[in-house]
Amino acid sequence: MAKNTSEFSKEQNKVSQGTTINGNIEAKGGFRIDGTVEGTVKTPGKVVIGKDGHVNGDLECENADIEGKFSGKLKITGTLSLRSTAVIEGEAIVAKLAVEPGATFNATCTMRGGMKAINNEKRGERQQQEEKSA
Repeated sequence: MAKNTSEFSKEQNKVSQGTTINGNIEAKGGFRIDGTVEGTVKTPGKVVIGKDGHVNGDLECENADIEGKFSGKLKITGTLSLRSTAVIEGEAIVAKLAVEPGATFNATCTMRGGMKAINNEKRGERQQQEEKSA
């Protein structure tokens, strides 16, 4: 019997400390990375990069919680959480960003998702002002 996407996203994959993977990883479930990945990691789930973890490449996922090092391009459809030990370099495209004091964030950052709400709010305010002046 085939599993649906929500069942896959509950499963956890792990790259253990001392392990190095050179290449691209695509999975249905989440990831915990305590080793090193050189390449692209893509999943609809959550990715955790532990204190000793390092990713050099691209990361595409729903949510990411980073304690270790990341170099490259982040594409996070949900929340990117940077712990105090995180070191990020590169480019980030996120919906939400949470940064603990002490984290190093040397990246260009574009926030998506929040812009629609802000633009809709401004349009609503303009319409109210136009209605009052009419």
